Amino acid sequence: MEPGEVAVKSTPRRYDASGRRAKAERSRTEIVDAARDLFLEQGYAATRIGAIAARAGVSAETVYKAFGGKPGLVRAVCAQALSGTGPIPAEQRSDDLQRAEKDPRAVIRGWGALTAEVAPRVVPLLLLVRDAAAHDPAMADLRVELDALRLARMRHNAQGLAAGGRLRHGVTRRTAADVLWTYSSPELYELLVLRRGWDIARYVEFIVEGMTAALIPTDG
Repeated sequence: MEPGEVAVKSTPRRYDASGRRAKAERSRTEIVDAARDLFLEQGYAATRIGAIAARAGVSAETVYKAFGGKPGLVRAVCAQALSGTGPIPAEQRSDDLQRAEKDPRAVIRGWGALTAEVAPRVVPLLLLVRDAAAHDPAMADLRVELDALRLARMRHNAQGLAAGGRLRHGVTRRTAADVLWTYSSPELYELLVLRRGWDIARYVEFIVEGMTAALIPTDG
């Protein structure tokens, strides 16, 4: 340094990890998409991690590192399906509907619309879990976990109806949660849509009418 010069302290460059995170997220999405397609095409037992990795264009090690194995992949695939197709997750839209809408019939109609969006995506996966649970302890545990999560969600919805004074007289929050849990069950969808051939519009109309009749006061 020459006399009279002022030292300038250099500022270290910050490492921008956003690109790396975005790449990792894309890879995760591709793995989940590949897993969903192969599980539905081949079944749970016949699907191999190597096949999922090959379809997603990653190594098997990457799949294991991200998800731990096939049960973790099924859990991630179900979570993706439950979020729906819009940019806002279906559960958040359900909560927003309950806060914004005062008419309980409109709330239930909104839930019907969300069912039309989510059920065709998630029910085949839940039935896959059910069938695999008969022979795989890890999948049996996952089935219990997913059932408990669905019941917790229906209790949340029932609490929203009860807090707004929108339940029919004599219907407890517990009963309301059980009704919602039943009408959201994959088994009901399986019976009417997959086995009896109902289209989704007819199915949604059935569950909306059933939930409304069971839960909402007749005077509105």
